[in-house]
Amino acid sequence: MPRVRYVPVEDSTRVRDVRVAAEDAAAGAGLDERRTAAVSLVATELATNLVKHAHGGQVLIEVVDAPAPGGAATGRSVQITAIDHGPGMADAAGAMRDGFSTTGSLGAGLGTCRRLSDDFGLHSVQGRGTVAVARIAGVPPAAGAVPGPGVRAGGVNIPFAAAEESGDDWTWVRSGDLCTLMLADGLGHGAAAARASAAAVDAVRRAPHLPPAEALRALHEALGGTRGAAVAVAQLDLRAERLRFAGIGNVGARLRDGDRWRALLSRPGIVGAHRPGTLREDELPWTRDSLLILHTDGLPSRWTPPSGDDLTAADPAVTAAVTIRDAGSSARPVRDDTAVTVLSPTPPDRP
Repeated sequence: MPRVRYVPVEDSTRVRDVRVAAEDAAAGAGLDERRTAAVSLVATELATNLVKHAHGGQVLIEVVDAPAPGGAATGRSVQITAIDHGPGMADAAGAMRDGFSTTGSLGAGLGTCRRLSDDFGLHSVQGRGTVAVARIAGVPPAAGAVPGPGVRAGGVNIPFAAAEESGDDWTWVRSGDLCTLMLADGLGHGAAAARASAAAVDAVRRAPHLPPAEALRALHEALGGTRGAAVAVAQLDLRAERLRFAGIGNVGARLRDGDRWRALLSRPGIVGAHRPGTLREDELPWTRDSLLILHTDGLPSRWTPPSGDDLTAADPAVTAAVTIRDAGSSARPVRDDTAVTVLSPTPPDRP
């Protein structure tokens, strides 16, 4: 089931909690001593930055799959996400340089975090806050490894009320030229909801070749013994450059098409309990400028998709975290688990 270690960082006393959570995740992912030390240092630095520069924020620690199935990265990674609504950075690129400091400290710095991580992404806007995402794999990418499929997926999962288990879960699988992204929102929240979404993940991994509508039919059978879930399935045919989508329930989907965003609609129902008699499957073109966002209903119903060309090339988990940051505020309490997943083209200079 999706275990998410969520640590709100209001002051320096929570930095240790972040470090302990990160080391626990590293143990769960089977990281060796050297890479566990890297996870610990990166998590500590990101949490410390929240206290020093952002007046607090939140850190999410998960064990996730590789961003590109069958690509250069192997095994599972510890993903550390820091999100804040602080003042932001005037020079985010400069902050990545070794020795950069605005407080006169000699801390490890974001440059060291980037160097220790297999993937590191930073996004900051003055007046809106900062997002940093680091991933450290159990097995680092090998030199000369086979490139990925030209598309990446990533996500961020925030459990309701700081619970250890999120009722939301997602997976990303590949079968030949077909890449499938699935997001499930188990009814309610807590352990029973997590079991439903985890069952959806397992079912998709067993049959990665199924198109979205057929996958939802298979998921309906697989979730029959659970409380059920809302589910969205998107499948990209890399050879044909076509995206197919189908969903049941209130998992939202938006696809960027050029300069505009279009909503992809799901059918009413509950996978595992009340499946509609017919399933609508949308088919749309996929280009180098396309970007797909799937989200559960923990995100407000009215939210603005992220803008800026830099997010096209950004790590998809960074885009997911930016979406959550910009849609939320302290004045708008979250009332459910919140998961956002993103499908984006791989930049030409990335494996």
